[in-house]
Amino acid sequence: MNEETTKTDTPTANRPRLSFYHPNGRGTGCAVQFELHPAHDQVAGSIFTTFAKQKTTGEYNGEVRTFPTFDWENRICVKLDLSDLVQMLQTFRGCQESIEDGKGLFHRTTTASMIIKLEHRIEPCPGYLFEVTRREVGAEDVQRIGIVFTVSEAFMLALSIEQSVGVLAFGIPTVNE
Repeated sequence: MNEETTKTDTPTANRPRLSFYHPNGRGTGCAVQFELHPAHDQVAGSIFTTFAKQKTTGEYNGEVRTFPTFDWENRICVKLDLSDLVQMLQTFRGCQESIEDGKGLFHRTTTASMIIKLEHRIEPCPGYLFEVTRREVGAEDVQRIGIVFTVSEAFMLALSIEQSVGVLAFGIPTVNE
């Protein structure tokens, strides 16, 4: 059998994500993904953060197990720029207990306004609450979704953001001759 493989010259978009999934038995869990967008040309770098509420709890029926799912169709996406991320790092490092003394970061787009909060929590267990509140322009109802990072998860996220600062500020280094 002679199989022929074809190679395309079309580059595929591969943008790795750092993801955290916190499902629970009540179905009130959350997932969040962080996607790095390095600076390039005249575009500033950012990290896109996407929140999704838990959709199903999952089940275990004998030998068949289904895992919890998340509602990515109704996600909330927030673009965090370098100054937003530095505020997060200051909270993770203990320089402040929360961003803007608990008021959070205010973002406005043409379709919605958002408040992004990050605060250090001690009770009921140590961690960091990361939450976004979104209101569509002209709408009364508010979407709120949040996740509590464990201390280890917060440390991993802080290190990831910290190591990304160079490419967020200056892009991916290239040599131009």
